[in-house]
Amino acid sequence: MWFDLLNHANTAAKFRSVFNEFPFFNYVQSKALDDVLYTGKNFVACAPTGSGKTVLFELAIIRLLMETSEPWRDVKAVYMAPIKALCSQCFESWKKKFGPLGLNCKELTGDTEIDDFFEIQDSHIILTTPEKWDSMTRKWKDNCLLQLVRLFLIDEVHVVKDETRGATLEVVVSRMKAVHTYRTAHNPEADLSMRFVAASATIPNISDIADWLSNESGPATYLDMDESHRPVKLRKLVLGFPYSINQTEFKFDLSLSYKMANIIQTYSDQKPALVFCSTRKGAQQSAAILSKDARFIMSIEHKQRLMKYANAILDSKLKELVMLGVGYHHAGVDLSDRKLIEEAFTLGDLPVLFTTRTLAMGVNLPAHLVVIKSTMQYVRGSCEEYSEADLLQMIGRAGRPQFDTSATAVIMTKMQTKDKYMKLMNGMEIIESSLHGHLVEHLNAEIVLQTISDVNMALDWIRSTFLYIRALKNPTHYGFSADLDRFGIEAKLQELCLKNLNSLSSIGLINMDEDINIKPTEAGKLMARYCVAFDTMKQFSKVAGTENLSDLVGLMSKSREFSDIQLRMNEKRPLNTLNRDKNRVTIRFPMEGKIKTSEMKVNCLIQAQLGSISIQEFGLVQDTAKIFRNGMRISKCLSEFLSQQSKMGFSAVLNALILAKCFRSKLWENSPYVSKQLEKIGQTLSTAMVNAGLTTFNKIEQTNPRELELILNRHPPFGNQIRESVIHLPKYEVTLEQLPRYSCATAEIVVKVKVKNQAQVLSKRTAQDHHYVSVIIGDSDNNVVFLQKLTDLVLLKCGSWSKKIDVAKASKGEEISVNLISSEYGKPWKYSGSKRQCNHFCKNKDLCGHDCCEYPPLFPVFLSICVSLYFIALHAFPDYRGILPLV
Repeated sequence: MWFDLLNHANTAAKFRSVFNEFPFFNYVQSKALDDVLYTGKNFVACAPTGSGKTVLFELAIIRLLMETSEPWRDVKAVYMAPIKALCSQCFESWKKKFGPLGLNCKELTGDTEIDDFFEIQDSHIILTTPEKWDSMTRKWKDNCLLQLVRLFLIDEVHVVKDETRGATLEVVVSRMKAVHTYRTAHNPEADLSMRFVAASATIPNISDIADWLSNESGPATYLDMDESHRPVKLRKLVLGFPYSINQTEFKFDLSLSYKMANIIQTYSDQKPALVFCSTRKGAQQSAAILSKDARFIMSIEHKQRLMKYANAILDSKLKELVMLGVGYHHAGVDLSDRKLIEEAFTLGDLPVLFTTRTLAMGVNLPAHLVVIKSTMQYVRGSCEEYSEADLLQMIGRAGRPQFDTSATAVIMTKMQTKDKYMKLMNGMEIIESSLHGHLVEHLNAEIVLQTISDVNMALDWIRSTFLYIRALKNPTHYGFSADLDRFGIEAKLQELCLKNLNSLSSIGLINMDEDINIKPTEAGKLMARYCVAFDTMKQFSKVAGTENLSDLVGLMSKSREFSDIQLRMNEKRPLNTLNRDKNRVTIRFPMEGKIKTSEMKVNCLIQAQLGSISIQEFGLVQDTAKIFRNGMRISKCLSEFLSQQSKMGFSAVLNALILAKCFRSKLWENSPYVSKQLEKIGQTLSTAMVNAGLTTFNKIEQTNPRELELILNRHPPFGNQIRESVIHLPKYEVTLEQLPRYSCATAEIVVKVKVKNQAQVLSKRTAQDHHYVSVIIGDSDNNVVFLQKLTDLVLLKCGSWSKKIDVAKASKGEEISVNLISSEYGKPWKYSGSKRQCNHFCKNKDLCGHDCCEYPPLFPVFLSICVSLYFIALHAFPDYRGILPLV
């Protein structure tokens, strides 16, 4: 019991409330208690699902608090889980448990600006994903907050083997080890140790994880509890079904759906059953088949409860199934529907739930019976078998400790693979590293961090990874010879590093000298800062300089970051309608032929979002949101990458700046839906404004608030609020003046930017401070002559900004700062070199000094000003039309 265990420790008394939900620790928690609570050693736990591993993390947090004097101002603990759902669960729980103790919890899983650290300024417990923490820690030497982390908690550590996400988890943990080493080396007298505590249900080679999480005193302590310690005893069954050579995987999977009623009737004991399917469509299809084949015995009250759930569900197909006692749950289902389904299943009102494997790692939905329908899954269009870790995660959902003393897990597979899975359930699949497949991106990040500055240091960094530990034990898995000793394997790892370093060098992401000293380039720093894949940067390096907006959208669609966006069969028709349709609005740059690749799907969804074209399918809406979460940073990286290139064409740079602006605002640069950028205005209200002719902020400002309310069908003071938000957006005046000194080869111009409503903006600001403007000048040969940036704060402080530019001598790629310029609010161009009639009889009007005689040699020069505002909460800028051509 908690009280008895800590009765001798007065300092622990205040923490007893954390565990008031249960009076006793179970066997697993009791075994780990001494190591977790009464020592500061690194610790790894492997215990079955449902054995309460989260309590071990809570004990580790309490240990940190016990050894730190109050107030806990500088105490920071990080909890890292592979998916957001796990972070959200812990966040809600820990907010209630640790909040009363004075600790602030912060969930950091979204896509905030990469260099914004204020999110964790006042937080004690930070809950995050590997990807988010990777982006946060890529500048850890510049930020003292990250160096305050004293406890690092890793949930589901077995994900280190995942081919797509494992490398990030591995690198983040190794980086935190580097933070610990750096801290202790620079402050040896201060007690600034960092503790690592990891847990998972499936770690067969737990000693390897313990070696990886070692510190100066040796490997981490570990606790390895087998299935016999499950709180609910589990019976495992593997059923084999006939599979002919002529049968496809889809047909075999479908055939299993018709056997589901019999299996549920045999093994469910009239208790909740969870069925894992390989695809979303498979889950829905199987649920529909079962609803016809099975009839559940339910009381009138039970049916009434199901009717209540069904009435609140939006999905019409799901609504019908729920009334019959069957449901489905996957990422393509609306969030509100998912929550209702989870509630109905958790309370035992929904007898059977069909789902995809992602639920096994996310939402905690235990069941009396778990069925794995087919052992094949579809990954990027191809079939492959579930890994043992995946199977164990799914099986781990069997058993509800508060209701059951036993549970059943059934695996449905082919007759040919039945024996394999029976053996698999008795043995365990060793966890390997996946870092070698993603080494190039992570090497670059460490080079930018200056963890690596030569090849030897690269090998030192490799030694801190899980890859090194596993390569020594299983070299053949990583493509090395089995008869190599430690030195031979290290030589091979160094060779692998050198190969990846040469790849980085080949496209100018790093510089290497003859002694193999390594330095990052500006392009390499961009790649690390924006967490962009090497293959994507490789695509960027192929830009010729003449690309238009359509070309760059196509380029973006090829980004490696979108490789997990799948093209599903049921999505082809709506996507083709978005691409070409005579009867409705379609995308701006239609593609040739039918939509038949994932790349074309990404392109289509980008354009649909920017064109404010409604997308009805929830799965496509989700994919679009994912594309734009990644797309904003990728487009920003592309625009900065091209701006840095000394010989990049004006057209490509300009269009890259425009595209970055479009991604941030989720609108085309000439979109009439400018009002969508305002708070409280969504697609419906923005469409009403467009239909009323309110297509610019200037028109909105000039409209009477009562008229706005009539247009939007809203009550006062809604119109005043909308108009006020527009009035207080910054308004700018841009002027361009050519000076008298010029020749046939050179000209001097002065660009001026002025805040017209400085007093208004300073008194009340609608827009926030995270935005900028790029001023770009190009000549008629498509060369970039001048490029500048200004932050909005600079303009607000001084009221205006001006710059004299010698067009012939301007250094290409020069970066200063500039900010927001609005064509709607800006005055017409003031160009003193306009051609006009006058009374001077000059022989050479090109060379004379009279203002009125000037025939500007600058006339063939194109000048455009691209407005790009960056807000954290509001992607807005005072007038979308940010391209101002001189001629």
